[in-house]
Amino acid sequence: MPDRVTKAERERSWFRGDCHVHSTVSTGGELTPEQLVRAARAVGLDFLAATEHNTSETHEAWSRHSAGDLLVIPGQEVTTLTGHWLALGIEPRQRIEWRYGVRDDRIGRWVDDVRRVGGLCVAAHPHAPYPSGTLMYPYQAFDVVEVWNGPWTSGAPWQADNEAALAEWGRGLAAGIHQGRWLPAMGNSDTRLEGQIGIPHTVVSAKEPSTAALLSAIRAGRSWIAGSATAQLSFTVSADGRSAGIGERLATVGAPALAGAVVHGVPSGTVSFHTERGEAYRSPLDASGAGSAELVIGAADSAFVRVEVRHREGHMAALSNPVMLD
Repeated sequence: MPDRVTKAERERSWFRGDCHVHSTVSTGGELTPEQLVRAARAVGLDFLAATEHNTSETHEAWSRHSAGDLLVIPGQEVTTLTGHWLALGIEPRQRIEWRYGVRDDRIGRWVDDVRRVGGLCVAAHPHAPYPSGTLMYPYQAFDVVEVWNGPWTSGAPWQADNEAALAEWGRGLAAGIHQGRWLPAMGNSDTRLEGQIGIPHTVVSAKEPSTAALLSAIRAGRSWIAGSATAQLSFTVSADGRSAGIGERLATVGAPALAGAVVHGVPSGTVSFHTERGEAYRSPLDASGAGSAELVIGAADSAFVRVEVRHREGHMAALSNPVMLD
């Protein structure tokens, strides 16, 4: 099957980034900004976001490394009493308050402060299994959901809390699309230790590697999540001479649509298509890790279709945001 490229995709490029990264000033962080930037470049990232716990005091230290082939986006992890969230693209030294919980009804003010400067608000690791880590705010309070969070101290790249976050996000997609406000998914490493950065990361289709362009693309869902730099995914849906890529909408005009996925870097894994009715089709990948799969679908069958790629053992290798169908 040919690797289809939509017109919009031809006008954009794909950039890999990790938007949940901690240095030594955060709890459990063992690496300096310089070490993290060096590691990000080594694994092929184009951008990262500095998201220290409840402080923006290190923005200047991070900004010194934002040059050439790596963009550093200023941010903060906001660790409230009843869940954490990421404030991405805030202004230098802008600090977001964290001392409140869901019953205080205060989160809206701080989310608005982030959006006012063009920033992005991300529900972080919503099913994290520790006090305050489980998100008690509704997803709709945010712009994006972090459905895949990194290995932490377990060493496992895909854990039960990620499976729960993905399932909850997936269950809400059809209703969100129907109501005109669906929340894209993203994945980040939550790096604290050596060897964690980029596991996973988000691959973003944007016109340029600038903070504004990247955050706008993530907000629109023009992205997919990779477990490592070796995972490669291309996903488009076509109907009657028209095509749409990840995060885009395809007008099928009643015609059947062909969803096509091309995968590299996942030996003996599987690729599956998912709709509002659940998993619609699954296909194996051979030992080379390269392969493709197709699914015929119509707008009457589902408002969207998305892709998951899993390793032989069942843990995630890559997953996409949806293509919407009209």
